[in-house]
Amino acid sequence: MRALGYQTPTPIQMQAIPPVLAGHDVMGLAQTGTGKTAAFVLPLLQRLLHGPRGNVRALIIAPTRELAEQTHVAIVALGRDTRLRSVTVYGGVSVNNQIRNLRTGADIVVACPGRLLDLITQKAIDLSHVEALVLDEADRMFDMGFLPDVRRIIKHLPHKRQNLMFSATMADDIRKLAHDVLRNPVTVQVGHAAPADTVSHALYPVEQHLKTALLMEILKHTDTESILIFTRTKHRAKRIGQQLEKAGYKAASLQGNLSQNRRQAALDGFRTGSYQILVATDIAARGIDVSTISHVINYDIPDTTDAYTHRIGRTGRAAKTGDAFTFVTREDEPMVRSIERVIGSTIERRFMKNFDYKKAAPPRDTEFTRPPREPRPRAGHDREERGRVHAAQAPAAHGRPQRGYHQGQAAGGLTGGHASSRPAEKPQHTERAHPAGKRTFKPRRHRTL
Repeated sequence: MRALGYQTPTPIQMQAIPPVLAGHDVMGLAQTGTGKTAAFVLPLLQRLLHGPRGNVRALIIAPTRELAEQTHVAIVALGRDTRLRSVTVYGGVSVNNQIRNLRTGADIVVACPGRLLDLITQKAIDLSHVEALVLDEADRMFDMGFLPDVRRIIKHLPHKRQNLMFSATMADDIRKLAHDVLRNPVTVQVGHAAPADTVSHALYPVEQHLKTALLMEILKHTDTESILIFTRTKHRAKRIGQQLEKAGYKAASLQGNLSQNRRQAALDGFRTGSYQILVATDIAARGIDVSTISHVINYDIPDTTDAYTHRIGRTGRAAKTGDAFTFVTREDEPMVRSIERVIGSTIERRFMKNFDYKKAAPPRDTEFTRPPREPRPRAGHDREERGRVHAAQAPAAHGRPQRGYHQGQAAGGLTGGHASSRPAEKPQHTERAHPAGKRTFKPRRHRTL
């Protein structure tokens, strides 16, 4: 522990570790960034030291790939002398590699619900030996719609097991899940439903079309050693990341359209300091374990107070101080009042000196508009067009208008087949009338008996 930089346990660790070691079910309510990962990893490692190896004896379910990887890294670091083996399971990467890792033996599996269900369906994972289940960031799993999947997974676990659930908030659905899963739980609560006291908050009122200009102005007057910016959409995160790079900042974006390798590269670069700024959607709100983030900037205000708590929980970690800046428009006032009720005080409104807040919006805000796609011709379109031209220029047979199939071409429309520049021969049979665009057929000949 000392080798990893742990000096004294955090409040959640002090309160959660003893009952977990005693074998009790635990409901932990704690803000993001309070050290709850170690609060369940350490006692789990202690429990798994004794017993058979190579079977999945502990299952940790996380809502995002980033959080799963973060937990896996903590297990490897804290348990490096235990020889216990941890395997991660999540989508976006090769399932074959994960199956191969499971077959070589795993004591702990850290999984996202979707991929875990796939492996269960394929019978590629054996959960019959699970002794402990951990549901991490349960409220986030609810927000992402994973609770039905979690309930399905639980049906595949042994009835006799220890259950641990950790959440930053306690919505009604989470409370019901806790009631269904946990057995006589010990409830541990640390700073529930409020952001950490080590974070200072500020609001920057601004019109939507001026947000990017204001962001650039704030960054000029801010230490840019480690800043996390949150946006509402993937496209906006990508564009802002690109604009920051053009402005000379070492910046990267983290959003769902990236491959897992590129997402991991962005996280690793931000963690090591290769990137000063990371622009992310809420997918990264709980998957970034960087204790040195000095500022969180909400380019777009989140939709819920819980999301605000999770976002700014990325700064002010481990007793360090941090700043949370939020850009707000007139439409955001109801959410601002909700956040202030959670914090218990009015948030300071700030304005940048020498910034033109009265600059008019362009006739059409094109900053985040997707570029128009080039129209693609339909397959065979050019060939059909050439057919129309040839048919229109073809002479009529015997001085009379062409009939049937060729007559439709002469009139500028295609009724089937390919256009021909040759004059049509006189039809030998009367053709049936069909609507334009339908293929015509010759009448069936009657046999002479």
